[in-house]
Amino acid sequence: MRIGALQQTTMLDFPGRLSAIVFVRGCNFACPYCHNPDLLKHGGSPLAPDEVLKFLTRRKRVLEGVVITGGEPTLQEDLAEFCRMLKDMGYAVKLDTNGGRPDILEHLLRKDLLDYVALDVKADPRRYPREISGADVGDAISASIDILNGSPVRREFRVPCAHPFINGESFQAILETASGDIPVFLQKIRLERVLDPDFFADNKGRALNPVEMEHLRSRAEACGKMCLIR
Repeated sequence: MRIGALQQTTMLDFPGRLSAIVFVRGCNFACPYCHNPDLLKHGGSPLAPDEVLKFLTRRKRVLEGVVITGGEPTLQEDLAEFCRMLKDMGYAVKLDTNGGRPDILEHLLRKDLLDYVALDVKADPRRYPREISGADVGDAISASIDILNGSPVRREFRVPCAHPFINGESFQAILETASGDIPVFLQKIRLERVLDPDFFADNKGRALNPVEMEHLRSRAEACGKMCLIR
């Protein structure tokens, strides 16, 4: 595991559980609005996994869960082994993923290594923009959605609200692919520190405003979906 950072405590990122967050290095996407650009590359000085595990061992009477995020965790070759160690320590495990590697997601679920999955759906799953993925990943995203639709674990879909990727049409496509019992969270974009500032400076993109996000939330509720704004 190439671990870029460790947040020792969070009450927000794993619903219902006091948790730590493990941030891994490396990502197969390049979202212009990414607020963790330092984690995208595999280089740098990673934290030693043994040190992270020692910390989690000391804190297991206090913490209840571990969130694995990034970067993109499913790129880590030893992700399953790491999850198993966390489970053996008594932790619940939450995975944040972009859905680009459905085979890894399915494997982790089949091995009962995950207790919660948050899937970022960044655009119409049928037409993922190359500004985000750099390649045609629509089939992979759709497969990850299908896997979660049929999974008994707790899960959520997160929609980063950035124009031009998210609008009424693309959001409707997301709603049509999501199982009715999976909550959808509309996420505000923070533009203070992003991967590609020029994308927003040149007016190619922008964060959706509160009125636009509320309109999307209302659209979801009209479709019978649980939808909240974060």
